[in-house]
Formats: sequence, structure tokens, C-alpha cells
Amino acid sequence: MKFQFKWLCVTLASTLILWQFFRSGDSSVRKDVSLKQIPTIAVVICGDRMQEALNMLKSALIFNRHNNEPVHFVIVTENQLMAGFREKLNDWKSDFKLNFDYEIHPLQFPDTNKHEWKKLFKPCAAQRLFLPNLLSHIDSVLYLDSDTLFLSPVNEVWSFFDHFNASQIAGLAPEHEDKNAGWYNRFSRHPYYPPLGVNSGVMLMNLTRMRQFNWTERILPIYEKYKLKLVWGDQDIINILFHFHPEKLFIFSCAYNYRADHCMYMSVCNTTAVKVVHGSRGYFHSLAQPIFNYVYTAIEEYHFDSEPRSIIKAIETNLAIPDRNTNCDKLADKFLYNMKRFFRSDNDNLIVPSQDTLYTT
Repeated sequence: MKFQFKWLCVTLASTLILWQFFRSGDSSVRKDVSLKQIPTIAVVICGDRMQEALNMLKSALIFNRHNNEPVHFVIVTENQLMAGFREKLNDWKSDFKLNFDYEIHPLQFPDTNKHEWKKLFKPCAAQRLFLPNLLSHIDSVLYLDSDTLFLSPVNEVWSFFDHFNASQIAGLAPEHEDKNAGWYNRFSRHPYYPPLGVNSGVMLMNLTRMRQFNWTERILPIYEKYKLKLVWGDQDIINILFHFHPEKLFIFSCAYNYRADHCMYMSVCNTTAVKVVHGSRGYFHSLAQPIFNYVYTAIEEYHFDSEPRSIIKAIETNLAIPDRNTNCDKLADKFLYNMKRFFRSDNDNLIVPSQDTLYTT
């Protein structure tokens, strides 16, 4: 009798625990799953930039492959480019079992001034301004221009969302580090984010907060008021908006939007490692500062069934060519740092310096 009573108590207790578990749906687990969105990379492509965009997506997969963490791609493009993206991405998934998914959307501009928006600055670059409405089913994205490459795992920049305060809706890197070389503080004819403006090539976008902020409704009148003074298109509009709402913007390090401006005259980006490289103004496709071209070409020619260290070898082989030792080339270790860190073998020795200051608020 005593044994039966004890067994009954254990059964009741177990039943109660299970009932609480299923009633809550394991709330702790569900909470983590719902809040921890898979890193989502968004890119907008028109014209002849498809290969450049694929190389950017490829770089994300290369650096995520060492830990096999998933990543989601959002591609907004012209109808005639959709099939090409699908074919290449599906080949990557089927041939190499890479851990990613993707969705493709057609361009969608506001009816008012639709043709002006599409031609603003680079072809369809202004589409990024309207991602909060276009991607109403997504909470946050990391937007990148097609002429960018990951040199670190996606999670490193994605984690900055965790550093946003309650009011911040987006994250960007400064346009310049040195006021003597700054464009906005010397030439701009419109307001900009102080003190030197921001560069829009790599942009963390909390789309939910941007929708709550009525982002699109604020963008449209800015364009109407300043459209004759815009030089850098959508980037200028973003600068104008955050000039009036600086509390809404999170600022991260130039290491995550590293451009030739940071090294062509002197080193002005205080970082040990380039995390995301931005080949703006065609630097990926010229030898003006060759290291940018070497990195781009090495990633473009890399095959997923090859050893990742071959990327390092290809870059170092090009760097050994005489008479190409520009100021940016002299800082090649910054470009190679994460490759040597993540692609090294067990026999390699790598001294890891102290951590950089990677973000500010």
C-alpha cells in the first residue's frame, strides 16, 4: 500500500510537470528560437552586378562554413536576373551541402517618382530605402552593397544588433575617420550625420523598428526637399534622416566597412583585422590599390571543394609581384588576419593581438 501511494505521488508529479511543459510549449526554448533570428543578408542588384553580388554571398558562406552556422539570403533584383541567382545558389546547396537558404523578390518602388527612385545614384540602389515595407515578414537584415566581401563570420557584425539600445533602428560605420579628408564636412550641401557622415555600404536594419518609426513616410519628403542637392543618392538621404534623429543610429567600427579611403594615403582605421571589405568606386576591379583586387579575385576563383587556405596563398602570391607595393598593400596583414585565424591548420601558430574596439554608441 505504501509503495502504491509513493508510486501515485511520483506519477502525479510527473504528469504535472509534463502538463506545464506542454501548456507552455517549453517557453524557454520557444523564446530563444523566436528571438534569435538566423543572420539574414540582404542585397539589391540591377544591371551587371550579379557576379559581384554572388561573390559577396560566397564570401559569407566561406567564413560561415568553419562553424557550419546557417545564414539566410534576401535578394532583390530585376526579373531577368532571378533565374541566374536561383541556378547558382541551388548548385551551391546541392553540390556542397552548404548551410543557407534564400528568397528572391522583384524590385518595388513607391508609385510616386518610381523612375526617379530607380535611377537615383547607382541603378536601383535606392531600393534599400524601401526594404522595411518590401520585407514586412522579416524582423532584421544586414544589408550590404554588392561590392563588399566578408572577411569574418557573419555573426560578428550581426551580433551588433544585441548592442542596440531601445531607440536605435539601424547601424552604420562612419564615412570618414579624418576630418581633413571628409567629404560631407567639406562639400555637402545638405544636413548629414555628425561629425563626418556615415557610409551606407554595410547597414544593420531593424526592419520592425523602422516600420514603427514610419521610415518610408519620413524618407519621401526628404527626397522631395533635397533631391537637387544629393550627390551620393540613397546614402545622402540616410545621412539627412539621421542628422535629425541621431539617437536612432548605432555606430560600429570602420573594420566592418573597410574602404580604400582607410589606407590609400595613410592608415586611418584603427583595427587589427578587416572584417568586411568594401571595394567602392571600382577598387575590386582595378589595380589602383591591388590588395582589394587580390582579395576579390581569390574569393571569386575559390571552389567550395578546395582547401580555404588556397585563398591566402593566391593573395600572397599576387602580393609578391614587384612594383605593386601601395599603401593599402602594406596593410595586407589586416586583410589576411581573419583568413589565417579561421583557415589555419593545427600546425600553424598565430599570435592573436588584443581585441580591437569594434563598435561605439
